[in-house]
Amino acid sequence: MTNIEFGGLLFGICVVLIAFRMPVGVAMFVVGGFGFASLAGWSAFLNLLNTAPFSRVSSYTLSVLPLFLLMGQFATRAGLTRSLFTAARAWVGHYRGGLAISTICGCAAFGAVCGSSIATGATMASVALPEMKRSGYSGALATGTLAGGGTLGILIPPSIILVIYAIITEQSVGKLFLAALIPGLITVLGYSIAISLYVRLKPESAPVAPAVPFGERVHSLGAVLPVAAIFLLVIGGIYLGVFTPTEGAAVGAAATALVAVASGRMSWTSFVSSLLDTAQATAMVFIILIGADIYSAFLALSQIPVELADALTTSGLAPMSILIGILVVYLLLGCVMDSMAMILLTVPVFFPLVTGLDFGFTGEEMALWFGILTLIVVEIGLITPPIGLNVYIINSLAEGVRLGESFRGIVPFLLSDFVRVAIILALPATCLWLPGLL
Repeated sequence: MTNIEFGGLLFGICVVLIAFRMPVGVAMFVVGGFGFASLAGWSAFLNLLNTAPFSRVSSYTLSVLPLFLLMGQFATRAGLTRSLFTAARAWVGHYRGGLAISTICGCAAFGAVCGSSIATGATMASVALPEMKRSGYSGALATGTLAGGGTLGILIPPSIILVIYAIITEQSVGKLFLAALIPGLITVLGYSIAISLYVRLKPESAPVAPAVPFGERVHSLGAVLPVAAIFLLVIGGIYLGVFTPTEGAAVGAAATALVAVASGRMSWTSFVSSLLDTAQATAMVFIILIGADIYSAFLALSQIPVELADALTTSGLAPMSILIGILVVYLLLGCVMDSMAMILLTVPVFFPLVTGLDFGFTGEEMALWFGILTLIVVEIGLITPPIGLNVYIINSLAEGVRLGESFRGIVPFLLSDFVRVAIILALPATCLWLPGLL
């Protein structure tokens, strides 16, 4: 049995384990551990366990995650997430599907102060899920909207994944953040259109809510100002070189805590609760990351990513065909791998290949374009069956909603994502125009 055949077999086993309700992190750990031990021996696997889990969760770069999760907790205590959702609902909530569109807008705004997809989706779920449930929205539309909207957390700057990509490829973090802005807006528009079409086809999934008076709509905008101020503080500080992205996350968490205290909603009890909730969410994510890391080690040992890259290099295809082929590989790997692990494992393989393709761009322009395309496809992997980490996490927060419903609800957003990738492939200026102004 070849390595690729062995990897395919273990992938099928992993899917079966998840289908039988085994936690995703545990399933990937078991399958990846068995695969690694089969190829390298049990002694090598035990040595891997001695170093890999600690190395994964003790990474300085990964310290951004609990900080952004903590900022999300403080934002929730301060009512910022509710304010964002309320403001969006006041302006578009009276349209059919308006609450779902409001959730997308709220996720985009919250993504501006949170670089984590999981944190964005989970935090907005605490506000939007009860509201959509009270309004009679179907479980499929409600959870699909939050899972899709949550991916905006790693696209709207600041983005943890973009920072890691910048470090690996030695690119400007600031320019990558600028390159992600227009694709982020395209995402918000595309998801809103997808919701509009979905509720036209299934009007029973989204009852119409009553309109909010115009005066209340204008008043709702005032509550959004703290989010804008925090966004400018964090992003502005990073652009001006005042602090690093991790330090920016700490500054953002502190600023959000001050807003929560000033609002009178931050008691000692809620502060401790924020820390505990952050610890629990971080532990859950870290278990998934450890499992994904073990599975990624198996993939690296099996040489599957390298063999895929070699097949593309020797195919004799046109540059655009090779680029699309690489994106397809990312999409397939994104179904079974953690996004951070996938970036760390594959970018060193694919980046030299991509920068050598002749698209008429400079090396920096090619790096920016490929970085945003990679980020988007990784983002699609977060909501793609059979694993779709965002879908699993949002579904775990939605009582009474079956997992199959959540995956059916994500289909319109996946279709919108594929259209978005086609637009950015056809129009690289969507990524390159803003960085070109610097």
